[in-house]
Amino acid sequence: MRVIEELRATARSGRAGDRMPSVRDLMARHKASPATVQQAIQRVAAEGLVEVRPGRGSFVAARNARATGQDLSWQSVALGEGRPGEDLVANLVAVPRPEVIQLSSGYLDPDLQPAEALGAALTRAARRPASWGRVPVEGKEELRAWFAKEAGGDLRAGDMTVCAGAQEALATVFRGLGQRGDTVLVESPTYLGAIAAARDAGLKVVPVPADEDGVRPDLLQAAFTHTGAKLFYCQPLHANPHGGVLSDERRPEVMRIVATAGAFLVEDDWARGFTIDGTAPPTLASQDTDGHVVHVRSLTKIAAPGLRVAAIGARGPAGRRLRTTRSRQDLYVAGPLQEAAIDFVTSPAWRRHLRTLHQALRHRRDALRTALATHLPEFTVAPTSGGLHLWVKLPDGLDDVELTTAAAARDVVVFPGRPWFAAEPPGNFLRLTYGGAPEHALVEGVRRLSDITR
Repeated sequence: MRVIEELRATARSGRAGDRMPSVRDLMARHKASPATVQQAIQRVAAEGLVEVRPGRGSFVAARNARATGQDLSWQSVALGEGRPGEDLVANLVAVPRPEVIQLSSGYLDPDLQPAEALGAALTRAARRPASWGRVPVEGKEELRAWFAKEAGGDLRAGDMTVCAGAQEALATVFRGLGQRGDTVLVESPTYLGAIAAARDAGLKVVPVPADEDGVRPDLLQAAFTHTGAKLFYCQPLHANPHGGVLSDERRPEVMRIVATAGAFLVEDDWARGFTIDGTAPPTLASQDTDGHVVHVRSLTKIAAPGLRVAAIGARGPAGRRLRTTRSRQDLYVAGPLQEAAIDFVTSPAWRRHLRTLHQALRHRRDALRTALATHLPEFTVAPTSGGLHLWVKLPDGLDDVELTTAAAARDVVVFPGRPWFAAEPPGNFLRLTYGGAPEHALVEGVRRLSDITR
């Protein structure tokens, strides 16, 4: 209660935009736990006094109804039930303060992004008058052809639809191939943005446990039998967050189960190009003969956040349905951006970027692993041969949400494991990213986590 009272008093006496006391200061002043402080901040934010900006802190909100004469309380009734997961996805892409150590990021560290090559490609694209004209809903043919070639198998340019990033692509797939009330099966744990997109489309999300070898076929079969689902969302390569790769032994069994169920397998190939150890297996789309696999691939993660270009690959009526669904959203991706993407991925700069990136990510992953083994040996790190993240199981008695809050008080951003599960998690986990910060920052972030857990 004392924390809430201080926050209210500070907010009422401050000016809009002023920074509120940090979690660390409030914990020290009131001898309160991270969870208590976080709940107090959320309570005062719900009252409209404080604005929480993920990764940056809390600030005095703009004057509420009593100060401005406005009454916005009617919006709570009009808006109705909240949409689960929206705030979590926003937290994933929030831009932290410069001094914060980023151990959770959905994007590459700026030092690893090919900004110069992308800038040159965009400049060339912008100078071509044709770039500014109308673009087909499905996207420019040369770009679609590149995505189709990368996916392999029987996919062709005509089967591809260009989207503004993977999140929009997933939203298109769930809206286009599902009806409200339908069930979609997902690996557990899985990408929380996919969970949010499926629920936003009105689908019921049912988890199927996965391990380092991918989804468990026996449980996938049981889930199809029990639910009658026609959609299965899968990350067969370096799954986010746990890093697993669908094994060679399981791949044909998973494909057989999906085909027998008469279902679609949504292959989120987000980590293509992020394999650090060994060789990446081919896409599931390349092994699909009857149009069960819907392939999703994005350039955003592998290049830069501003390159919002992705593609969906689907054959037959499903492909036509998805193009129609896509056209209802925002017509098409801007021509100059598509032209820049074509220029970049068909130039020598693309291969140079991949070679440099692989080496840098290997060093950073190994540095983060070593730091965890040195400072936090009680944490269990799942094996991974690529991707951007380490999936860490916390020891008994250590809560992931409380640790996340305490880490924020030490200017370290981590992401709790709980939201990556569509149902109850089997334990407490953290997703730690090695692709979003330099090696020295990764090591310092782990050292601060160690100080917190003592």
